[in-house]
Amino acid sequence: MGVRASISWNLGYAYLLQGDRAAAGRAYAEAQAKAVAIGHKIIAMMSTLGIGSIQEGNNQLQQAAQTYQHLLQAVGEPPPLPMCEAFLGLARIHYEWNALDAAQRYWEQNAPLARQFGSRIDRSVMSDLFLARLKLALGEVDEAVAIVAQAGQTAQQHRFERQLGEVVALQVAVLLRRGEGETAVSLAQNHPLTLARVHLAQGNAAAALGLLEPLRQQMEAKAWHDQRLKVLVLQALAHEALGEADEAAHHLATALALGEPQNFVRTFLDEGQPMAALLTRIQQAAALSESLQQYAATLLAAFTPQTAAQPLVDPLSDRELEVLHLIAQGLSNREIATRLFLAIDTVKGHNRRIFDKLGVRRRTEAVARARELGLL
Repeated sequence: MGVRASISWNLGYAYLLQGDRAAAGRAYAEAQAKAVAIGHKIIAMMSTLGIGSIQEGNNQLQQAAQTYQHLLQAVGEPPPLPMCEAFLGLARIHYEWNALDAAQRYWEQNAPLARQFGSRIDRSVMSDLFLARLKLALGEVDEAVAIVAQAGQTAQQHRFERQLGEVVALQVAVLLRRGEGETAVSLAQNHPLTLARVHLAQGNAAAALGLLEPLRQQMEAKAWHDQRLKVLVLQALAHEALGEADEAAHHLATALALGEPQNFVRTFLDEGQPMAALLTRIQQAAALSESLQQYAATLLAAFTPQTAAQPLVDPLSDRELEVLHLIAQGLSNREIATRLFLAIDTVKGHNRRIFDKLGVRRRTEAVARARELGLL
């Protein structure tokens, strides 16, 4: 029976690598049932982790969170090394729910376990890439860049193919923030979803749609629900950019209907000002059902009032706004670093981006310009 449970788990992993999530889920469930029946704790644990990952991919965030939490309770303290996957799964889920403090805490529980695997498997790279995404969400771009560079080097060196797509996505996100679109295009060539995002950022919505429609069809055929949601969000933005209001509303409504039951937030929030503007237009047009109207309002509330209303092409991030307010209070870089628990170089990097976005060269000019724009 133990051999059969092991074979079922291996089948689940093989199906997952092939992209057949439905078959992987069935195999993991079978392995779990067999392992529980004979009291094989390791296979039961690994199978449950597999089930949690499939639930995440199916956009079943609440079920996945319960799966991971129940497993952590079952294994007790101290958690065995594979539990880094449960902690990281919870970090991803809470990130999506925009509970960034909770996401950080779960990542901190994951990290020591992931590091103990060393570089022989990809757990530490997965952990680092999540941290980089969290840093970007917090506006700590320089720190994110350093983390991605190291994680990308490790992934390349050890041929962790499953992580390379996330490495590219994060590298492109940084390049777009810095206005380096041409470099981003070159980097994203073999990654259609990321390349579509680059085209959108460069104002080439038609090229983005050319990539997104066949990609949506592929995701639907594979039943990759998480990727389908991401594609729909970008399709909505692309149609809006082309002035195709009805198509934009249709795709956004479809995305909202998929995201609302499980409270997806960051999938929409991470698209920034264009998404805030589209949500505002759709909500004002009253083109959604009552429940989706409420969901759209909740998403809009997640955009900070400053970010949602900023008259800037490249809005200031939450962290940059925080630094700007401290600059306006007269704090030095060192004082800001102490207040926010950041390195001085990180604060200086925030200053540079704030100045660039506001089109100024000095602190006094930044404060004056920010007041003109209603940011202070």
